[in-house]
Amino acid sequence: MKEFNWRDRISIDPLVCHGKPCIKGTRIMVSIILDYLKASESVDTILNEYPTLKEEDIRAAIGYATWLAHEEEEQPLHSEVSR
Repeated sequence: MKEFNWRDRISIDPLVCHGKPCIKGTRIMVSIILDYLKASESVDTILNEYPTLKEEDIRAAIGYATWLAHEEEEQPLHSEVSR
């Protein structure tokens, strides 16, 4: 299985969408894609709503979220730490 690199499809630019992670070449934020997935929308629905997206962009959004979750395990920046 060939490794998929989400970094090839996602950019973070302070001049685009206030520096939020977006699909490269668009203003479609990763968080929007993840919100659709969280709401149990299908990949086809997302692609119909955003015709410039490719299926690989959705996979990249999931890959980015997975990477963030692993980063959170290493350095809990956003989680409350039990005392």
